[in-house]
Amino acid sequence: MSQEMVPLARQVDVALRKLEDELRGLSAGTIVLQIRNDVIGKFGIRHLPLDCEERAATGEKQPGMTSAQVDSLRRMAVEALTHKKSWTHGEIAYDFVLRQGKVYVSVQFESNYNMANLLFRLHPKQRDRRDAVND
Repeated sequence: MSQEMVPLARQVDVALRKLEDELRGLSAGTIVLQIRNDVIGKFGIRHLPLDCEERAATGEKQPGMTSAQVDSLRRMAVEALTHKKSWTHGEIAYDFVLRQGKVYVSVQFESNYNMANLLFRLHPKQRDRRDAVND
């Protein structure tokens, strides 16, 4: 099955499963998915390693997500796709934080359009007589 035939929800699920090892142990961050033609290209996590370093320096146990909390985050990320409307190019950012053992997620959708493509459709190239003769 080609990647274009895989629904975006399934792609989000696969991407977050791939990130699971990195997500476990984090207490906050942003998951970023770059989308083109409803296909995830690049994806990853932005987080502050300084937070982890400070805890390690003080000898504190690092509070971070468990596997069950990562599963909950993944389910919320897939469910949030119901709010994505009609656009096929852009970015989805899932901001997450772990507070008192509960995962909270907010989602930001960014749609991208290419003006050159829109103008090309509105004003097709004008052909002169020389172009028509050469056809």
